[in-house]
Amino acid sequence: MSDFATKAVDEKFCSECGSIIKAKAEICPKCGVRQRPAPSAFSDGQGGRSRIGAALFALFLGGFGAHKFYLGKVEQGVIYLIFFWTLIPYIIAFVEFIIYLTMSDEAFNAKYNNY
Repeated sequence: MSDFATKAVDEKFCSECGSIIKAKAEICPKCGVRQRPAPSAFSDGQGGRSRIGAALFALFLGGFGAHKFYLGKVEQGVIYLIFFWTLIPYIIAFVEFIIYLTMSDEAFNAKYNNY
């Protein structure tokens, strides 16, 4: 018999132990680890925030902190709103725009999407 397990269409591999589980399973019955949700049709394929979306918010609305609100950093977004009249948030947002564009998808997901 073969050492390789084959999965059916309605199955997937556990993200932790690699055993075959049902595609709709939220928790692996073998190791008990919660599985990542399936990406929605409206997401970037990763099921979270988009790196390009954050970069565009930083470029066009960064002085008002829109990119911070988008990334879930509400406190920082409020600080941007309070000081937008000084033009300092615009400069910082432009630097963050460049950082988001040069950041890899893996690094962005690890920092802002928690995976």
